[in-house]
Amino acid sequence: MGEKTLTRMDLSEAVFREVGLSRNESAQLVESMLEHMSDALVRGEQVKISSFGTFSVRDKSARIGRNPKTGEEVPIQPRRVLTFRPSHLMKDRVAAGNRK
Repeated sequence: MGEKTLTRMDLSEAVFREVGLSRNESAQLVESMLEHMSDALVRGEQVKISSFGTFSVRDKSARIGRNPKTGEEVPIQPRRVLTFRPSHLMKDRVAAGNRK
């Protein structure tokens, strides 16, 4: 497996090449999409992207955790966590890529 990371710049470059918008417009489009997705998640909405997956926010309640080193009980505060659930098509595509 490669250590390559897909960045915002890579996404805007792909939009530039595939769609034909200027580099500036491509970067603005990518930023706008990411901002819309982030705003929806902040509001507690799900973000579903067909054939890719679903991003959602879960509220986790307070609980008692344990320090593994000392065994001491530690309170864990309630929090919101971001989750991603890939679609079946994405799972199949990734699994097929592993067989190469």
